[in-house]
Amino acid sequence: MLNSDTPQKSQIRKEPLGSGYSIFVTDEHHFSTDTILLANFCAPKKHEKAVELGAGCGTISMLWARDRVPEHIYAVEIQPEACRLMEQSVALNGEQDRISVINADMRALKGTVPFGNADLVACNPPYKLEGSGLVNPNDAHKLARHELSCTAEDVVRTAASLLRFGGRFCMCQRPERLTDIMCIMRNNSIEPKRLRFVQQRQSKEPKLFLIEGKKGAHTGGLVVMPTLFIEDSSGGFSQEMLSVYGIYKDGRIQSEFKGKQNKG
Repeated sequence: MLNSDTPQKSQIRKEPLGSGYSIFVTDEHHFSTDTILLANFCAPKKHEKAVELGAGCGTISMLWARDRVPEHIYAVEIQPEACRLMEQSVALNGEQDRISVINADMRALKGTVPFGNADLVACNPPYKLEGSGLVNPNDAHKLARHELSCTAEDVVRTAASLLRFGGRFCMCQRPERLTDIMCIMRNNSIEPKRLRFVQQRQSKEPKLFLIEGKKGAHTGGLVVMPTLFIEDSSGGFSQEMLSVYGIYKDGRIQSEFKGKQNKG
């Protein structure tokens, strides 16, 4: 009989992504609105080679594969449990030739993932600095939300090593960390070129930003896109948010996503 203090593994469940695609998730490894927004913001192109760093259960990689782009995806994740979920999802959707699941520390990828070859690198990183805020006792949640296994510098430095000249790096983060992220990108020869803030509604301050930089690009020329509002004036999803969700929203109730801001 298990001791009451013994951590319990949550059950694996299947979440539909649209177009007949699904992904396996658990309470520890799942995805959120931020994940969907970043996958959409990246706008990968066909025949590109892409890398998802800190892939978690692999939602971004699977959304890209669902839409038949890019040509190949390396989904890098340090947690073995999350990688096992990804492998099951890859097999479920028949994407073994398109998605390579890499169980590794992103700071030690040399010889595992080709350097200087990626057209696109994306990361939905931990949002909180180590030692800041309340720390969740669940190990998976701690790694997803706090910079314990990697820092923002680690993420950007790894992306710079993976990208070809002119390749793109995309990530999301909390607005209070915007200055740090832009400085880190420039220090690693990734020039910020596209920035977008995300707000829940008109009356709220931005809760998230999405940023894209290009490796080796000339300095300057940052384009600040119009703010993306999740809700419209009536409290439902905005038309743009419905467009971002796309086929993923088919058969779903909008309220299911209300307040879901957990890391994926």
